[in-house]
Amino acid sequence: MRRFLIQSFLYSLISLFFVSCKTYQLKDVKPISNKEKAVENLYFSSKEDYLYKCQMDIYKNDVSGILIIKKISESTHRVVMTSDFGNKMIDFEIAENDFKLNYVLPDLDKKMVINFLKNDFQKLLKRKFIVKESFENNDSNIYLSENKKNTYYLFFNKETNLLKKIIYTQNNKEKIDFSFEAKKPTFAETIEIQHKDFKINIKLFQITETE
Repeated sequence: MRRFLIQSFLYSLISLFFVSCKTYQLKDVKPISNKEKAVENLYFSSKEDYLYKCQMDIYKNDVSGILIIKKISESTHRVVMTSDFGNKMIDFEIAENDFKLNYVLPDLDKKMVINFLKNDFQKLLKRKFIVKESFENNDSNIYLSENKKNTYYLFFNKETNLLKKIIYTQNNKEKIDFSFEAKKPTFAETIEIQHKDFKINIKLFQITETE
């Protein structure tokens, strides 16, 4: 069964090259003055372990396990994924411009799989975003941050000032949506990572809460 799910995962990644994305545009917003020069995603800023139940929907095939994320320096996190039975699947250290693979299950030891995980977690764990433009709608303050061809739209709830969504685009095409449900700025109880260019959806559910 595990081999079948991994093969399905690989096939879904290959299909990426045959699916196009729509051009992304903000709707029903108005520009506001740039009061913030930079904004931050603080959900993984604590030095305590972040422990989540992980569910992956890969072209209607479900894969589940445990995800552990730990901040090991100001710029680097360690990420470990295990099966529900505690068997290690992958272990890596990651920063915005660095990646070190400590262990990977042989069935997952594929360049495409490693790049997929590296790409997602570098964006999820990215902390600081330089603000280029600011917008607002009824619910959110929205900040646009650009880095070469990569663009991030960060949505902060007006009432709580908590980050609730990051939309990542590349070449003006919507690629990945990161959605957060949180009660405080350093910990999100649930996280959803939804890819727009192929059918992979990752959901993380709180197991233990950090201080």
